[in-house]
Amino acid sequence: MLALGSVLALLAALLHAVIFVLESLAWGSPRAAKVFGEQSEAEVAATHDLAFNQGFYNLFLGVLAALGAVLALAGLSTVGITLMLAGTGCMLAAATVLLLSSPAHRGAAVRQGTLPLLAVLALLLALAV
Repeated sequence: MLALGSVLALLAALLHAVIFVLESLAWGSPRAAKVFGEQSEAEVAATHDLAFNQGFYNLFLGVLAALGAVLALAGLSTVGITLMLAGTGCMLAAATVLLLSSPAHRGAAVRQGTLPLLAVLALLLALAV
């Protein structure tokens, strides 16, 4: 279960790295507009700083999960699992907030939260056995 949880945490980290690129580096691009919805130039300018910051938030959560997976797979399971649960647990919490607070973004919340949820479950099972 530890290997499965680690792979799922790495996949969740990769997803959050992609979100980082879209929010912090490519905000206002056609690709970001396709993912997050069309915005006018004024809306892009008004939300740029918020998206930039949120992108880094997603990057840091991904780094936690990825570093934890690497450490766990290298034999430092206690530290690795702790970091993976911190990263994926926060990812899952953020997806849950989005799910509950914004019905229009339920699909995004499910996409954002599925890998972290599966990682958390696998890691908790790894701890239980």
